[in-house]
Amino acid sequence: MQVPENAVVQINVINGDGAIHDIAVPQFGAKSDHITGKGAATAIVFRANANGTFEYLCTLPGHKAAGMFGKLIVGEPQEQAESSALDIAKNPTEVGVPVGKRGPEHITVDLETTEVVGKLADGSTYKYWTFNNTVPGPFIRVRVGDTVTINLANASDASHIHSIDLHAVTGPGGGADVTQAAPGQAKSFTFTAKHPGLFVYHCATPMVAQHITNGMYGMILVEPEGGLSAVDREFYVMQGELYTAEKHGALGHQEFSLEKLLDENPEHLMFNGTMDALSKQYKLEAKVGETVRIFFGVGGPNLTSSFHVIGEVFDKVYSQASLTSPPLTDVQTTSVAPGGATMVEFKVDYPGHYVLVDHALSRVEKGLSGVLTVTGPEDQKIFHSHEPGAAAAATHKAHH
Repeated sequence: MQVPENAVVQINVINGDGAIHDIAVPQFGAKSDHITGKGAATAIVFRANANGTFEYLCTLPGHKAAGMFGKLIVGEPQEQAESSALDIAKNPTEVGVPVGKRGPEHITVDLETTEVVGKLADGSTYKYWTFNNTVPGPFIRVRVGDTVTINLANASDASHIHSIDLHAVTGPGGGADVTQAAPGQAKSFTFTAKHPGLFVYHCATPMVAQHITNGMYGMILVEPEGGLSAVDREFYVMQGELYTAEKHGALGHQEFSLEKLLDENPEHLMFNGTMDALSKQYKLEAKVGETVRIFFGVGGPNLTSSFHVIGEVFDKVYSQASLTSPPLTDVQTTSVAPGGATMVEFKVDYPGHYVLVDHALSRVEKGLSGVLTVTGPEDQKIFHSHEPGAAAAATHKAHH
């Protein structure tokens, strides 16, 4: 929506589904009453006395995450703050090549540490620190017994020393002791992947928490001998936190707040680096009958995640990412510590939108959600609505 600056604006809302809704434009102090009945209406009236781009939304918990928000432009559209910002969100489908039945090999991994201005949300940016310009960094995929060489180069235009600690490494600092690289410098080391599992890696240069929160984390999968079982879809998802001086939802460039980091009070929480990486930018898609595997980790640096997919039950959970222990079965929500990981698998049986969350659900309001879209035929035995006419339609369909 676009309106002239200083105009008196009225927004009318009609309830189309019968659930509880409202509408608000927080920056102008406008908020409606709740409407509950299907066809019920409400309105807000305010004066748009500031030029710029603002958000309107439904303030009910979880409704913004489900897509109930939009953009209000007051005055002439301005060039967005992220026009020259880098797209740092990690594509969740970039999971590498399964190792299959191959034997041990020598694998070389090249990483560059960078400090770049990236898009955080529509209209806002942040100075991210990254591995290979994405948050999280690349998904490294090897097998137990592989010899792995890590080549780490710190970009010449960086302002800080960077390094890497891989939790899969047996050795000093997980590699951090020998990879403290100044701007323009490169370091290297080699290790043997002794333990199968899904492991977090991160920068381990003091102060470590600042390097991690700014985006310097990722995961390395060490597959067991013979590889993992075949599935239809694999996704790479990591949870992170940003501590900014500006409040969540503010426009423009966001600056790091040391005070909020030390208080463990993040303004933004996200999957794969940005506010909408897995809800708008990248699509997690599957078809009815397929088995989905999610490699899930918490970069952090501070908060434990209660990972949950709304409307699904995990058929298998490899607790704490142990691939050599029997998986848990039929799990609703699994706890993942900062610097920890899990691997979950589930068959999708019914079409629809399935929302990925941390079940500490207040965090959804700070950006922490993603969407898995499942397409295919509906099975009325698994799920069906009891809306007026739905049962009759289902019966009619079953008999024809």
